[in-house]
Amino acid sequence: MRQTWTFYSSGQILFGPGAALQVGAVAKKLKALRVLLVTDKNLRKNGLVDDVVASLTQANVVVEIFDGGAAEPSIEIAQQCLDAAVAFQPTGLVALGGGSNMDLAKACATVLTHGGTIRDYLGEERVPGPIMPLICLPTTSGTGSEVTGASILLDVANQVKVAIISNYLRPAAAIVDPKLTLSCPKKVTADSGIDALTHAIEAYTAIENSDFPVPVTEVASNQGRNPMGDLVAERAIELIGANLVRAIEQPSDLAAREAMSLGAMLAGLAFSNVGVAIVHALEYPVGGAVHCSHGEGNGLLLPHCMRFNLPARVAKFARIAQLLGVDTTGLTQQQAAERSIAIVERLNQAIGIRPRLGDLGVTADMIPTLAEKTFAIKRILRVNPRPVTQADLQGILEAAL
Repeated sequence: MRQTWTFYSSGQILFGPGAALQVGAVAKKLKALRVLLVTDKNLRKNGLVDDVVASLTQANVVVEIFDGGAAEPSIEIAQQCLDAAVAFQPTGLVALGGGSNMDLAKACATVLTHGGTIRDYLGEERVPGPIMPLICLPTTSGTGSEVTGASILLDVANQVKVAIISNYLRPAAAIVDPKLTLSCPKKVTADSGIDALTHAIEAYTAIENSDFPVPVTEVASNQGRNPMGDLVAERAIELIGANLVRAIEQPSDLAAREAMSLGAMLAGLAFSNVGVAIVHALEYPVGGAVHCSHGEGNGLLLPHCMRFNLPARVAKFARIAQLLGVDTTGLTQQQAAERSIAIVERLNQAIGIRPRLGDLGVTADMIPTLAEKTFAIKRILRVNPRPVTQADLQGILEAAL
């Protein structure tokens, strides 16, 4: 149905070791002279907050710190961040941390700018216009949230993850400094890294832009596969496949950390324009029910969903095998495609992703409800390259149990 595609990013990307020291100059350029710094207590404890505050202060930016960020943040935590912001009245926000802290800052900036409540903006393209200046500095290599237009929050009451999706949420500036990831714990490095790989693979194998079931005249945050998405997704798969294990085993290896930072950012650019598919659709209710990390849930589900989608994307999966370092000489395209699933399973094992949903706390009696909740997430399922029924989703979950 679509005949054209567009490609969005953050307003500015600063990338490289030491880039974080420029945050003050960037804030000043954006006229964000009174900022709320959204972070968490762990980052404050390990000193990463200090350098950011120093750079802002040297640029004569007034800083207030909200350090209540948490993994997989709830709408209630986002409200606490918003309450702190309302009391401080910033002219801009800085988010330091993983995707969770950036999610809080995006939700907070939306309500500060446009009023109402956080729940008013849940869904796709419900933000009416640009938000106040937001600068994001990732300390993990995973979500790519520094360049995306999504804020993911946990709806505790309904045990499901929900989202604010809008291109207006893309930060005014993304400052990607690989040095900020050097202190990232091994499990967080593993979970966030496999999350980034999931983003890239789902974007690379998504429905084509020309087949995306939304007319070009209708606003949609995702658009299906396009040449720019393929370009950045391929490079992301290659970088992550070659460097994730090394970043975990040798956490002080700056070259590996830099490659992962770039891979995660490129994956973020890919999926936030193209879309993600059934891995993410399944993980949202699974994560909401058992409170696993988003990355681990995605990593566990990824090979199962690849197996389901393989018949619709044999050539793409064969290419993924090559990008992940498989020598496909002498293999048929089908054999190479199947190797891509095997190599992802081996990567999961190497980085400590638990292999079964039961290991995360999912039980057999939960499967029908999880499948039902997944089937309701139409905005994600429409991106999948192969039509999917609720029975298909239940089958994938049962195979992963």
